Amino acid sequence: MEERILLETKGLTKLYKNKVALDQVDLSVTAGKIIGLLGSNGSGKTTLIKLLNGLLTPTAGEAKILGQPISAETKKHVAYLPERTYLKNNMKVESMIRLFEDFYEDFNKERAYEMLKHLNINPKDCFKTMSKGTREKVQLILVMSRDADLYLLDEPIGGVDPAGRDYILNMIVSNYNPEATIILSTHLISDIENYLDEVIFIRDGRIILQKTVEEIREEEGKSVDGLFREVYRC
Repeated sequence: MEERILLETKGLTKLYKNKVALDQVDLSVTAGKIIGLLGSNGSGKTTLIKLLNGLLTPTAGEAKILGQPISAETKKHVAYLPERTYLKNNMKVESMIRLFEDFYEDFNKERAYEMLKHLNINPKDCFKTMSKGTREKVQLILVMSRDADLYLLDEPIGGVDPAGRDYILNMIVSNYNPEATIILSTHLISDIENYLDEVIFIRDGRIILQKTVEEIREEEGKSVDGLFREVYRC
């Protein structure tokens, strides 16, 4: 059975004045995978994610989701978690849920409340009273409560304590459509490796590797974390 191409880029390039943030990126991503987008700080991870979400305009090249150029239409298929907090501090969690329910047709309110319950987060609590880690959990719950085709998660576990990371990652895996794809940007590779189907290494705005985790282990005889450390000399 032929795999469905969910995301495709050709020559995708982004310049900031004279600085190249993304350089001639060619990607093809199929549906039904959890993919790690891995690279050091400033490698182009966030720029790529923002381009795919339509928050930036490419300098050159193109990107398509489900065969359509990036537009307001493709945003309906994409659930995006930015690296930084974007929700209003004075809102209660239950108000955020109502907002997402009104804004996104694919938002599942029951799923959101179930995940809040599992993490012992009171929906009547105000966002500004929460710790940084709890705020990040709330944002992730809202994103993963959508039935999207593509989830773009920028550092979803960066501010979560180690004890909570496994639960968060299990939550990500168990609360998305298996026909969808998750692209997850992180520097905590050892924490996520066992959850990944495929990885993309990016450096200086260029894709330097795209392989399945199984291919890396078989061909390189290394873990993803081990290969990353070798390639980036961490």
